[in-house]
Amino acid sequence: MRFAFITKNRNMLPISRLCQMMDISPRGYRAFCNRPISASQRKDMVVLTHIRDQFEQSLGSYGRPRMTEELKELGLDVGHRRVGRLMRENGIKVRRNKKFKATTDSNHSFNIAPIF
Repeated sequence: MRFAFITKNRNMLPISRLCQMMDISPRGYRAFCNRPISASQRKDMVVLTHIRDQFEQSLGSYGRPRMTEELKELGLDVGHRRVGRLMRENGIKVRRNKKFKATTDSNHSFNIAPIF
């Protein structure tokens, strides 16, 4: 969180001052910026591409449980919590379609109520 804050606000103040305010060393911040992507982040990126592909194929109707089952059928070893987290973080939500339900029947032969 602190590194993300510094990255976001580095145009407002010098990085050395931001590091001092956040109680981290400038060298630690530079190491963070130059650090390669971790193995779990790489796996998340692979799973996310499959999630996006399956979500598009399902026309936006697959939520976390069905998406997990589809990914397992493809041979990916994922859990429902990981799939849910990746979908939530990337704004992938199910598009629900509500069916129209008529609540009023205007085509009847009954008398119209008088207006008082």
